Amino acid sequence: MKRILTGLQPSGELTIGNLIGGIKQMVNYQEEYESFMFVPDLHTITVPQDPTLLKKRIKSIVALYLACGIDPKKNTIYIQSENLYHANLSWILECHTYMGEANRMTQYKDKSKKVQNVSVGLLTYPILMAADILMYDADYVPVGIDQKQHVELARDIALRFNKKYGDTFTIPEPLIPKIGAKIMKLQDPTKKMSKSDENVKNSIFLLDTEEDIRKKIMSAVTDSENKVYYDVENKPGIANLLTIYSALANISIKEVEEKFKEANYQTLKKEVADLVVSTLLGIQKKYHTYMESTLIDEILDEGKRKTNKIAKEKYEDVLKKVGLGRI
Repeated sequence: MKRILTGLQPSGELTIGNLIGGIKQMVNYQEEYESFMFVPDLHTITVPQDPTLLKKRIKSIVALYLACGIDPKKNTIYIQSENLYHANLSWILECHTYMGEANRMTQYKDKSKKVQNVSVGLLTYPILMAADILMYDADYVPVGIDQKQHVELARDIALRFNKKYGDTFTIPEPLIPKIGAKIMKLQDPTKKMSKSDENVKNSIFLLDTEEDIRKKIMSAVTDSENKVYYDVENKPGIANLLTIYSALANISIKEVEEKFKEANYQTLKKEVADLVVSTLLGIQKKYHTYMESTLIDEILDEGKRKTNKIAKEKYEDVLKKVGLGRI
């Protein structure tokens, strides 16, 4: 069985974009792949974080994974920082990565413009991401379009390392979902919805109240035509709402267009809000049950044990090949 690996940073509250573009896909993938899901908390500290809030979000994300349908019996679930081999392998991979490769990462260019004092970690974290992937010989990495470049970097590093030292790493491939890969901001539908957006009106968070969900969707930016059809370029706001409905209702964009062809924007927004509310309230009920149980710690303990064993074997193989230590 092929292996798949993915993770969501605990850098903010998870959004409906994370559900549609990430978690929902993994619920489907867990039926056909050996699935590894982790919390990449080391990536989060590339920018300043509140330690208390970060600690809370780490556990919260795992609870949301489970509440959204991730089956702990079909997934290895673990926390990145509980495995010291990730950072150790990352250093070795950094020494096999060129400055030009790191500098051209689009997300680094974008984020560094928003941060006054840019950390070195912001530049090198795609290499840590490569270590996360290559450590477990992942065949596939589900990513949004904006993250594809990072998987390509992991591929380049793996190919270079294998060529120099012999067959060591599986060459990963990105998996980009065809529907819902990119959910946009409600107030600026030309940009991707973000869990760390300063304007909370832009994002629907998985733990939002029903009142907040409805307010956000009813105030979503659209256009003046008042005709419902899918056109990303000319009607990005309507296209975004149709995408959300399509993904949550598990029907095609064409079917959604047909359903709302006679509707006005008010009707469309109300129906989208109804669907989002019913979906998220069901998730929230399960979430609170998991947060109040001991199951999360049991799952993470098992994930830590399993992944440390796999990572130790891979890391020692790498050490031997590059000539480090006494192995």
